[in-house]
Formats: sequence, structure tokens, C-alpha cells
Amino acid sequence: MGLLRYRAVVELPSEPGQHEIGNRTYIVANVEPLDVDGIRTVQVGLAIWFLTFLALLPFWGALADADRTWWLWTCLAGSGLGLFGLDYCRRLKAARSAGRPHRH
Repeated sequence: MGLLRYRAVVELPSEPGQHEIGNRTYIVANVEPLDVDGIRTVQVGLAIWFLTFLALLPFWGALADADRTWWLWTCLAGSGLGLFGLDYCRRLKAARSAGRPHRH
């Protein structure tokens, strides 16, 4: 038994409002997306990881006594990964604004 493939063509009006798709009616609000490129989101995450790392540094001795120094390294790793994510999002935004397709 083969797979049945179905592709519906739905034409949406340029103005937001009600959209009829099949036997359902959807109401769509005219709202702009908050963060299209993800840069601000990654910046906030990076800042939180790094500030948490800095906040935990004075407690190094207590963390070592409790065998919890991995908390520091987790925050540092999150900061490092955030830097890679920030670079990725910036390159993606530049590629989109230049009209080039992006590569993962």
C-alpha cells in the first residue's frame, strides 16, 4: 500500500482577518513577529549564562566543597555556545538581507 500525498493550495488574502481553509474558519491577528532573526534572544541567553558564571565565581570554594564546580563550567559552556549561536544568527540575518540562501 503506497502513501497518499495530498497538497492543498490555499490562497490567503493580503489583509489579515478570516481565512477559510476547508470547513474551518481561522481568524488571524495583524501582529508582527517579536524576534525574526533570533539575535536578541541569543544575546539575552548569552548574557544570563555569563552573568550567572560571574555571580558564582565568588563562591568557588563553597562550590568545590559541595562538589558543585560543574555549575561554573556549565555556565561557561552556555556562554561559549551562546557566542557560536550569536555568530550563526548574525550570518543568517546577513544572508537573508542579501537574498542568499543560508547553509546549516
